[in-house]
Amino acid sequence: MALTIFSNISSLNAQRYLETNRNLLSASIARVASGIRINSSSDDVAGLAISEALYSDVQTLKQGARNLNDGIALINTIDGALNEQASILIRLRELATQSATGTIGETERKTIQLEFDALRKELNRIAANTEFNGQKLIDGSLAASSTDSIILQIGLDSSSDSRIDLNEVLNITAVTSQALDFDNESVLTSGDALAAIGKLNIALEEMNQIRGRVGANQNQLVRALNNLNVSIEGLTTALTTIRDADLALELAELTKNQILVQAGAAMIGQANLTPQGALTLLEQP
Repeated sequence: MALTIFSNISSLNAQRYLETNRNLLSASIARVASGIRINSSSDDVAGLAISEALYSDVQTLKQGARNLNDGIALINTIDGALNEQASILIRLRELATQSATGTIGETERKTIQLEFDALRKELNRIAANTEFNGQKLIDGSLAASSTDSIILQIGLDSSSDSRIDLNEVLNITAVTSQALDFDNESVLTSGDALAAIGKLNIALEEMNQIRGRVGANQNQLVRALNNLNVSIEGLTTALTTIRDADLALELAELTKNQILVQAGAAMIGQANLTPQGALTLLEQP
């Protein structure tokens, strides 16, 4: 190689390698610091596209899981209210049976009627006031024929398989004394009490059907949540494999790149001394 002063090719080569190794060192530092292998599209173009799609799916499914938990909480609220109403119906039937017997008199029946009316009023109050985040639950708002259905969005798209229509699956008609057809029943006479028993038997049957649908859909939502969590776990594993940094490998790369940067800087210093060799040509013998 010619000995020149104005063009130091060795220094230029050393500078180029130093810049390359500095970029590699910077990337290694970013990976170790962030714990992520793909910090920019240049790190892995295909991997970035796949990991971003997976990350979006994971976040969407996590929100779906939160939606399902809200739905489960809503159904639990319904179940609690229906349980109390069922207890009221059982007590009303007990009172009607007590009033139907001939061994009590008019005064006792009037006392029984007072409790009967109070419990019927409480059943209606529960129906009117049971709600979840402002949404009425057992006043007929969750009947299948309602126009404004409560939809749980749990999947990745807008298809019917990714949504649960609570009105459709629960179909909770109004749970009131009027809807259950004992609004005008009385227990003031033995005959009235017998008629009330018949109406309350039917009301209890309808209540049990409603509670059966609620229980079945509680189980459905729990199973759906379990399945969603399995999907989230699987997608997160795939995302981790593609995106997350292997710290053992990255630390080894970091150490290597640190050494190469130090060596490159040292060699630039050595290369910059090469033109000084021309001075020896000017020395007198």
